[in-house]
Amino acid sequence: MQTVTHRDALSRFGYALSDPTRCEILLLLRDGPGYPSELADKIGVSRQILSNHLACLRGCGLVVAQPEGRRNRYELADARIAHALADLIGLVLTVDPACCPAAETEGCC
Repeated sequence: MQTVTHRDALSRFGYALSDPTRCEILLLLRDGPGYPSELADKIGVSRQILSNHLACLRGCGLVVAQPEGRRNRYELADARIAHALADLIGLVLTVDPACCPAAETEGCC
């Protein structure tokens, strides 16, 4: 039986994934924790933009900040998120391989 809670949970996850920068953050954090300045440099966005996206991902419950002195280290809120992302990528590429032609050579997504 589906509930409003299920719908809301999927909507939040979908909203988080609706932006390419947020997707990139999640994919980087899937490989391990990261610091905002390092994440911003890897993605090629300003620290302010990255901060806004991290706030969104925290609000969606997908990432958490772990204080370390004067810095925060970000990580996925639950290890199952990494598995869900991998499963979702695999499903999308199976259902529609043409959605990402570079997948075969570059490991798209």
